[in-house]
Amino acid sequence: MKMPFHLNVPPEKESQPSPLRWLGRLTLAWGLSLLVSGGPAMAASTEHTVRNIVLVHGAFADGSSWSQVIERLTAIGYHVTAVQNPMTSLSDDVLATERVLRRQQGEVLLVGHSWAGAVITQAGNASNVKGLVYLSALVPDSGESAADLLQRLKAPMTGLTPDADGLIWLDDPSQFHKVMAADLPMQKAQLLASVQQPIAAACFSGKVEHAAWHDKPSWYLQTTEDHALSPSVQQSIVQQIGAKAVSVRSSHLSLASHPDAVAKLIDHAASELGR
Repeated sequence: MKMPFHLNVPPEKESQPSPLRWLGRLTLAWGLSLLVSGGPAMAASTEHTVRNIVLVHGAFADGSSWSQVIERLTAIGYHVTAVQNPMTSLSDDVLATERVLRRQQGEVLLVGHSWAGAVITQAGNASNVKGLVYLSALVPDSGESAADLLQRLKAPMTGLTPDADGLIWLDDPSQFHKVMAADLPMQKAQLLASVQQPIAAACFSGKVEHAAWHDKPSWYLQTTEDHALSPSVQQSIVQQIGAKAVSVRSSHLSLASHPDAVAKLIDHAASELGR
């Protein structure tokens, strides 16, 4: 079994620097590299073998939830695509992801948040996917569903009831803020709640045929202030799949509250795959 390593992000790097500060860092790094080596500091566009990043959103979100991460990755040369999941079944979400994967020119790093961990675990079997990045994600094994995983880890879903159409919503802004984004301002959480997509309860019963993490390298971002998927459950998943793990003091929606940390992990994974 692969053994995970852990790289904790220190508290001072968990803040949310302004876009100007982010760009300032890039400019400084670029200038120092030119002075020292005569070449660019951020090598994503010229040296990384894997320059295509495909992002898959989780439940109660849509592709726009990745916007801050996309900004950061494209700024350093990556080609980034966000999948819009129908979230009507595991197979439907896998198909939507596979369609995007087929449009990529070259190798891909596939990233999934939350529910999308199950999606990329199946879709990641595509031949052009070279690695997987999980963000506080559900990661079933082969022949296992997300519901099976939660039951096995003694972490059943509670407090989420499907409507008459079998869809689960989290459209109460205060509840959304508490469960998904407690470290974001309430106004930002309300915006995210407004564009959310519901998830069909049937998604959680769809079984992964073959878990791609058995064959491909994986990374996992653990969110230690998570009220949707407990840190202890995330730790169990990391140990199960042997992922390289990063811990961030974040709510469940780290891609919105800590986009720097998320982009840094994705860039690191792509760099490792490109060696």
